[in-house]
Amino acid sequence: MDVHRTERVSEAVREELSELIGFETSDPRLQIVEVLEAHVSPDGRHATVRVALRGDERECREALKALDGARHYLRHELAVRLALRHVPELHFDQDKTPDAESRIDFLLKRAKKSRGRTEN
Repeated sequence: MDVHRTERVSEAVREELSELIGFETSDPRLQIVEVLEAHVSPDGRHATVRVALRGDERECREALKALDGARHYLRHELAVRLALRHVPELHFDQDKTPDAESRIDFLLKRAKKSRGRTEN
């Protein structure tokens, strides 16, 4: 997969997972989860999804366990929503950076990406 396609697929996966986890799942353990970014491997078979968890340590462990349990459902929903030949295998990784810094970095990256699209 070329670099630009990988970036587009990564962004599409991030957007769809944000929507699914934030608004369409009924598991209360997932209410503290915010999808920050997704990185799809160049071959398109794996995606590492970085999430921020807003809660105490026990709630974070439970949320990661719930994400792992919902991995197959989320992958199936991605297959339905995105027209991809191969839907990547999902791996969730908790963001360890402080909240404010990660949110600012996330917003700056998103602004930089959207700015690049409007200039072309």
